[in-house]
Amino acid sequence: MIISVFMLGYLLIALEEYIKISKSAIALVTGVLCWTILFLNNPVNDLTHELMGHLGEIGGILFFLIGAMTIVEIIDAHEGFSIIIQSIKTKNKKTLAAIIVVLSFFLSAILDNLTTTIVAISIVLKIIQEPRDKIIFASLIVVAANAGGVWSPIGDVTTTMLWMGNQITTAAVIKNTFIASFVSVIIPLLALSVKLKGNLKSTAEQGSTVKSSQQSTLFLIAGILALLFVPLFKSITGLPPFMGMLFSMGMIWLLSEIIDRSKDEEERHQTSINHLLKKIDTPSILFFLGILLAVGALSTAGILSSFSNILHELTKDFKNITMLLGVSSAVIDNVPLMAAAQRMYDLNVFATDHPFWLMLAYTTGTGGSLLIIGSAAGIAAMGLTKINFMWYFKHVSFWVLIGYLSGWLLLSMTLGS
Repeated sequence: MIISVFMLGYLLIALEEYIKISKSAIALVTGVLCWTILFLNNPVNDLTHELMGHLGEIGGILFFLIGAMTIVEIIDAHEGFSIIIQSIKTKNKKTLAAIIVVLSFFLSAILDNLTTTIVAISIVLKIIQEPRDKIIFASLIVVAANAGGVWSPIGDVTTTMLWMGNQITTAAVIKNTFIASFVSVIIPLLALSVKLKGNLKSTAEQGSTVKSSQQSTLFLIAGILALLFVPLFKSITGLPPFMGMLFSMGMIWLLSEIIDRSKDEEERHQTSINHLLKKIDTPSILFFLGILLAVGALSTAGILSSFSNILHELTKDFKNITMLLGVSSAVIDNVPLMAAAQRMYDLNVFATDHPFWLMLAYTTGTGGSLLIIGSAAGIAAMGLTKINFMWYFKHVSFWVLIGYLSGWLLLSMTLGS
């Protein structure tokens, strides 16, 4: 029953454009129904503890997302992104796409795929005017950010899970997965760049003044440093990433309050936190909540573990298992899939830096790009732009699959048995 409800909800989300019903409403109903079925069919066992445990993990992701979005909005309100936009000299859309993809790929390894997606798309929306070009750029950013997070222990949550579980080391994951990750991005970039025609109408924002340039630079630098501080905060304190993000958000908020004190009331309103929080896409955050609740129910019901066992029965080759798990992560969140894999194949089965773990880091990190709702970065992109499930599936998924399989084959050949 849970699987049926999940698949029906997934189908309705995919058909949002045609049925004209918000994906956020569908996701919330799906998530709650999955847990309701689970509770009603387990009257003896109190599953409240499991539900609250999943809600804690989900809450951490949502607060991280809210914090990152707020920092980006504060930078934008103070025209911080105008500095970057004015520094872009190319007018060729294909060249710009290559620049944005490479920046997203490397920035994701330093920050993480979710934060990188939010920042990169916020910049692109200031430059690109055509709606179709916006969603092409956003799609490429999602692919680049997910792939960029693979080869860094702090770039993607699944890679971090392997790193913290001592399944991989920093040197090994960088050395072995970097090229494969880059290949998985280049193929979609080359394919989708063909759809980008002509030159940009404008490469810089209008209305930026000399008077605001120093303040814009200040908030741009402060915002980037605040985002970079998040993984450092986690390494120093051991606290979850959302705590570092909330701390960084609070510091940027304080900076804004102090600097904007001398402005008149109308100007202060435009940069006030009350105004900026209203600009955050709340329906997308609720969509994320619903999807993760549903996946949490699948995990608690043992469905994900059973799925992993089925894969193991289908093929004994660990390379094929990693490939199938990666494809599955486009439908089912890669975090519980990774947790299930870590339980099934511990260090007694595969030692630290075994090819299985390295290939798993690649597949679960890049596999989420196969569908737009397969990763946190993709869900964020849906909220920031007008990408819908079917458009992405028709125009992007095939090329992402080719890139994904190319990188996987490269790893299969280079890592050996």
